[in-house]
Amino acid sequence: MMITHDTRYALEVVVDLLNTAPGGGSPDAPDRLADVAALEEFVRRHSFSELGVLGPDDLTAVRSVRERFAEVFAAGDDRTAAERLNALVASAGTTPRLTDHDDYDWHVHYFAPGASAADHLAADGGMALAFLVVAGERERLRRCEAPDCRHAFVDLSRNRSRRYCDSRTCGNRLHVAAYRARRREAAG
Repeated sequence: MMITHDTRYALEVVVDLLNTAPGGGSPDAPDRLADVAALEEFVRRHSFSELGVLGPDDLTAVRSVRERFAEVFAAGDDRTAAERLNALVASAGTTPRLTDHDDYDWHVHYFAPGASAADHLAADGGMALAFLVVAGERERLRRCEAPDCRHAFVDLSRNRSRRYCDSRTCGNRLHVAAYRARRREAAG
């Protein structure tokens, strides 16, 4: 499956946003968007462009977008995902336009100039998720299968076989536990 750099990056931002939710990685995980300072850090880390000063209303709106993305990931079928994405993208006032800012080559922004952080996320992230639905690849939107982790991720592996959010942590930890259990069983 061919995914452009912009779409891949927007998917990474969506996943990172989802994983800020309380209980996102483990049942006792705190909300990593607890205040405006955390939102400012999220926006800085992901190099949002054309944003003004962030405030409490922005935090509330971004948390709402996060919930709506979670609903897309949880959708039971493509039609439900499409309906949720259509509503999300429409609410952002999507305005596709070509831009080449900050030393990046030409790429498409789906948010209007001066859009809020929430509209920026809803437009760009919503369109990236929509591209997966259109490509028949919605099943790539996953949650980690480790019993103590529910992090979101997009499985971009060739054969769609990824099961864990990070093979070095969750995957490795479960593989080591299974190996040790087999060794104990074999030792009798």
